[in-house]
Amino acid sequence: MVEQENIQRVKDGYAAFMRGDIPAVLDALTDDTVWVSPGPADLPGTGTFRGKHEVVAFFTTLGENVEFQVFDPREFIAQGNKVVALIHTEATIRRNGRKVVDDTAHVWTFKDGKVSHLQFYSDTEAQAAATRGA
Repeated sequence: MVEQENIQRVKDGYAAFMRGDIPAVLDALTDDTVWVSPGPADLPGTGTFRGKHEVVAFFTTLGENVEFQVFDPREFIAQGNKVVALIHTEATIRRNGRKVVDDTAHVWTFKDGKVSHLQFYSDTEAQAAATRGA
């Protein structure tokens, strides 16, 4: 079943991310993938990232600014070519030591077995406040 295969692909992508294997994550993407991470302009890692080279920039910025203590994908919901992952995160902002706890959703879209689109949904105001030191 395609839905179960896509769920496993998402799980594999998160596992690669957590062990720092960004090349494995990139291998799972289409060349023209689009990642959308909304939020205020001063929040590192926000924006629309088009293509693998821009996704590398996303991961670089994220790694420079955020250290995850907990990244726990808890639930996966699949239908057709989409998977929604519900994730609990706990992280520290590197430049000021502020903690951020968030429950977030990622919506993955697949095309020919690869990720063609990823949309993040999270509490960007809490993340921005921690980043700003507020």
